[in-house]
Amino acid sequence: MIDRNFLIASLSGVLFLMFPIKAGAQDAQAVARGQYLARAADCVACHTNPADNRAFAGGYALQTPFGKLLTSNITQDIETGIGGWTEAEFSRAVREGIGRQGQHLYPAMPYPSYTKLTDADVHDLWLYMKTITPVKNRVVSNQLPFPFNIRAALIVWNLWNFRSGRYVDDTSKSKAWNRGAYLAEGLEHCNSCHTPKNLLGGDKSSQAYRGASLQGWYAPDITNSHTLGIGSWHKDDLKTYLKTGSVGPYVASGPMGEAIENSTQYLRDGDLEAIATYFSDIKGQEASLPASLPASDPRMHQGKAVYEMACAACHRSDGRGVSTMITGFPANRAILAPVKDSILHTILAGGRGAMTHENPTGAAMPSFSWSLSDEQIAAAATYIRNSWGNNASAVTPEEVKAMRRTLQFRQVGPVPDDWSLSGESKPDLSAHPAMHP
Repeated sequence: MIDRNFLIASLSGVLFLMFPIKAGAQDAQAVARGQYLARAADCVACHTNPADNRAFAGGYALQTPFGKLLTSNITQDIETGIGGWTEAEFSRAVREGIGRQGQHLYPAMPYPSYTKLTDADVHDLWLYMKTITPVKNRVVSNQLPFPFNIRAALIVWNLWNFRSGRYVDDTSKSKAWNRGAYLAEGLEHCNSCHTPKNLLGGDKSSQAYRGASLQGWYAPDITNSHTLGIGSWHKDDLKTYLKTGSVGPYVASGPMGEAIENSTQYLRDGDLEAIATYFSDIKGQEASLPASLPASDPRMHQGKAVYEMACAACHRSDGRGVSTMITGFPANRAILAPVKDSILHTILAGGRGAMTHENPTGAAMPSFSWSLSDEQIAAAATYIRNSWGNNASAVTPEEVKAMRRTLQFRQVGPVPDDWSLSGESKPDLSAHPAMHP
């Protein structure tokens, strides 16, 4: 059996090699703070291309509603990175969205959130970035089609969506609440995924954290709504989830799994407590939930057959999954969300749970796009969303087909829309007991 302390020490050693601290003794504490801030801001996740895994060297493709952007190289390479930048140029890019040559940065770089960062934090972050090993990697970030590739249009975007300024404490709130707000609204930029967007891709601030679709996933409502959000969670539940990647029936995967792996698992307990304090106070909107589909519904019959054949071995016949490893379905608000992107994305393309120091196992789920038809996937998702006390709207084959198209466009996993592409035969469920109640 592997000793847990040895495993954590080994992982810490790997992280140290990835994020080396090279500054002199006089700056060591500031650099260490900067390293912590870089993790809190999740810089490495976006600026590291998983194809070559060169930390901070850029080239990671961000799929926006307007086209593809490649993240920039922010290592200390002088020719292709930020090695020749001044601290003032770095600060302006991070907090104002203006590049070294005066060009407007696209808001896929979350400067509308980072503008809230204090001068001290930006200074420490800069000192840490100065320690990053140079990597020569020239990236052409702007891959957008016309007219979105015209950066001058961002002047209009900023007038409509961007307000420059540092975070100001709300004196009516506690110190912990304000720290949580600074982290959530600034460094962690939670709004980037969880807040609905307007037609220009800016935040709908009146609907903050009420859930949004992004890159083929649905970032769920994280307000204190009991019917749509995480209002039923205790603050300790959110702390555990952000630290370990799982709590109760919830196992983080997709973009949230990446955020936990690269960012939130490294936060200090006090900062996690502050974030939980903040979100427990974010007002949500309650909603009337649809009635659960009866077991006699034909879609439920077919869904049960598909579930027992393809899902029950891991998620169990009672839908409860495996604690800390495999998602459970009963009362899982992410599974029951009104927008079905995440459940369909995972069934079609597969996924993997977050891997953290506390939970290093990160179970993976295979893709079922090649073996299940749109109708079968729709039925299985409908069954999951309406069994074990769950009640949610049915999933249609048309919604599955639309998600296939989205994933094909993004080239995420094997998602053929025609059985002839897969080289496999449709599974025959006609003899399955659940098809003959």
